[in-house]
Amino acid sequence: MTVQPIVFFPDQRLRQVAAPVVLFDHALRTLTADLLDTLRAAPGIGITGPHIGVDLRVIVLDLPDADEPEIYINPEIIWLSDNMVHNEEGSISMPGVSAGVTRPASLKIRYAELNGDLREKQADSLRSICLQHEIDQLDGVFWLQRLSSLRRNRLMAQYKKLVRP
Repeated sequence: MTVQPIVFFPDQRLRQVAAPVVLFDHALRTLTADLLDTLRAAPGIGITGPHIGVDLRVIVLDLPDADEPEIYINPEIIWLSDNMVHNEEGSISMPGVSAGVTRPASLKIRYAELNGDLREKQADSLRSICLQHEIDQLDGVFWLQRLSSLRRNRLMAQYKKLVRP
């Protein structure tokens, strides 16, 4: 479809809680196609509606080990494991910087498919980390908020140097 402009940090739209999808229609299918095109052009492995300024609870993942892109509408975490993993994270809304984030190793989510059918899925490893990261974004929690203030301030200073004209 169409590559959309990405909303870049520190845009306040990245801190807003996204609204649930209520219409499972052609416009939603177009949005998910645009999200996938934008994600691949960025490049990245996960994107949400808010990353392109669309205030809807939509996630598209394009993971290296997946046969096809995955679409999650109105996802919610219904279980998190006690085991934790540490993984390098970043964002297409803040290119050029990344840091290690600790998250639960596995999760179970409830979500809708493009046609509105409800599903549950358990995930671990990279898929689990990406889903937690992107659901945080839908909840208005930018990944930097998962870091200590010292690490967050260092990364923000590094990012400012990268985006200076």
